Amino acid sequence: MAAYYIYLKKYPKVINQTVSLRLSLLFLSGGFLLLLLVAWPILTFEFLLAPKYSTNVVSPLSGEQVLGTQTDLTQASNWFPAVNQRTEQSKITSYILSIPKLGIKDAAVIIGSDDLSKSLIQWGGTGVPGDFGNTVIFGHSVLPTFFDPKNYMTIFSTLPTLKEKDEILIYFDGISYKYQIIEMKVVDPADISILEQKFDDSYLTLVTCVPPGTYWKRLAVRAKLVKI
Repeated sequence: MAAYYIYLKKYPKVINQTVSLRLSLLFLSGGFLLLLLVAWPILTFEFLLAPKYSTNVVSPLSGEQVLGTQTDLTQASNWFPAVNQRTEQSKITSYILSIPKLGIKDAAVIIGSDDLSKSLIQWGGTGVPGDFGNTVIFGHSVLPTFFDPKNYMTIFSTLPTLKEKDEILIYFDGISYKYQIIEMKVVDPADISILEQKFDDSYLTLVTCVPPGTYWKRLAVRAKLVKI
């Protein structure tokens, strides 16, 4: 009795078109959300916050002098490479800063130091808190999404959300000082005018990079001592 055989070619299993479409949309949506995560803080700053600040486009140094050498912005000395911090002998080398509105509490400020990943830095040679002059403090920032008030790499990320009359608290040499914001301005990265001293009162200037997540410009938050 003859046997009959039929050979059928087996084709590879094809993924359901609906599943394939859903996966494509998922990856596309993920990419869009990632792009939005990065772009949204920058656009919000540029179009909603920055127009409210005063600006200073006068740059005593060229932008190339500064940006060309800023290979590591966690080092305060790279912010203004043409200007050296002054080292002064003092029994007080550190103190505490708090910004209640931002949830920043008891952040360490080191005078004349360099590593912004470990603390806030007071630029060496600027005024002492509570005295006549201008205390200039630098802090690192990243995208606001990653803001952590206890992490010095992200501590000033939400600084642009402050407004005039918001308070900044300083605890220096056993004395508490309260400063109130009087001005917020955006300056060129090479503009060293924010380091200038004015001796008619006690001032405090907080500085970080803006727009959030970039180092294109500098935000200077200027505050004045409130008499208690």
